Amino acid sequence: MPKTEDISFGYLLNDVTLLFRKHFDRRAVKFGLTRAQWRATKMLYRREGLRQTELAEFLEMEPIAVGRVIDRLQAAGFVERRPDPKDRRAWRLYTTAQASDVVDDMERIAYELRRECTVGVTYEELTQAMDVMTRIKENLQALDATELPPAPPKEG
Repeated sequence: MPKTEDISFGYLLNDVTLLFRKHFDRRAVKFGLTRAQWRATKMLYRREGLRQTELAEFLEMEPIAVGRVIDRLQAAGFVERRPDPKDRRAWRLYTTAQASDVVDDMERIAYELRRECTVGVTYEELTQAMDVMTRIKENLQALDATELPPAPPKEG
C-alpha cells in the first residue's frame, strides 16, 4: 500500500517556489527592490515601528542580513530608523511615503501572478493544498525543536 513518505514532493515545491519568484522578480524589477527588500518593506508597512531583531524574526532571517537589507532600503528612501523612546540603544523601523506608493503596486503584481498561476485550480483545491503545506511546515518546525545539534567530531 502506498504511503505519504513514498511521494517525493520536495523538488516540486522547490520548482514552484523558484518559478513564482522568477516571475515575481521579472515584474517587480521596475521598482528596484530585491525580494528580501520587498518582504521587509511589506512587513514594516503592516507592522510599523518594529525593531530590527523583531523584523528578522518575522522574516525568518538573521538579524545581520536584515540589517543590510534595512541599510539599502534606508539609502533608497523606503525606510527610516527612529530612536526607540524606551531604549536609547535601539531603533524602530518605519516605512516612508515612497514605500507606501510601491507597496500598492507590488501587491497588484503579487495578486496578478497568483491569479495567473492558479488558472484551473479551484478555491477549495488551493485551500486544501495550503492546509497540507501548513501541516508539513509545522512538522518541520517541530523537528527544529526536537533535533539535537550534531556532536562535534572527536579529535585523535
